[in-house]
Amino acid sequence: MKKIVLLLIILTTLGFDSFKEDAFDVGEYFKFRIHYGIVNAGYATLEVKDATINNKKVFHAVGKGYTTGMSKFFFKVEDLYESYFDKENGSPYRYIRKINEGGYTKNQEGIFNQNENRVLVKDYKRKSEKTIVTSNNVQDIISSFYYLRNHPNIDKLKSGEAITIDMFFDDEITKFKLKYVGRQDITTKFGTVSTMMFKPLVQTGRVFKEKESVTLWISDDDNKVPVRIKADLAVGSLKADLDEYKGLKNPFKVKK
Repeated sequence: MKKIVLLLIILTTLGFDSFKEDAFDVGEYFKFRIHYGIVNAGYATLEVKDATINNKKVFHAVGKGYTTGMSKFFFKVEDLYESYFDKENGSPYRYIRKINEGGYTKNQEGIFNQNENRVLVKDYKRKSEKTIVTSNNVQDIISSFYYLRNHPNIDKLKSGEAITIDMFFDDEITKFKLKYVGRQDITTKFGTVSTMMFKPLVQTGRVFKEKESVTLWISDDDNKVPVRIKADLAVGSLKADLDEYKGLKNPFKVKK
């Protein structure tokens, strides 16, 4: 369960070259229903708000994931991810990560210095802090989702082409890679939606069967909304479907 919540937050990355405020704006809200087989395992939400850092207006994005019902009884998940990032170029200023996954907890804050390629990580659980060297144009988990939805060439990718992003997670830079598969119409609770399909490369082992065990569908329109994520696991499969949305900047194209 915790893996699909994290996937839902990070696997919607779509490119890495530039930032233009076209795909989203303040007020955008997504809610996803997470299934394990026929069981409703939980929900995840993403929301964009306004905030001010150093007297500058910035985007404040908040991602939450949590289990419900019997899933919560067997494995409780309450995750909170926040990011404050620039409205002009998408660079993150600050991130917050507060998680509780079956008793495993983290309470961290990161403050970026993009000019010096460094991030100050404050660990409130361990009462410690450290400065880590980063790469150019590094993103945190949440900011990358919004930053990369605006890639200018996302609609021009050919089947089999892959894109990569540098993302800061768990005190290190992660190279995250996606392979574009093609276009497909899928049935949702809102109707039939034209989508673009991606295969993010994941690590095989206890959780995932193969490197391409995860499939992501995003709306083939100006919003680039994550409509569905499916993960084939070592035991069973997980799926997250868009359950609710509001505040989209562009029309959500649905075929009747």
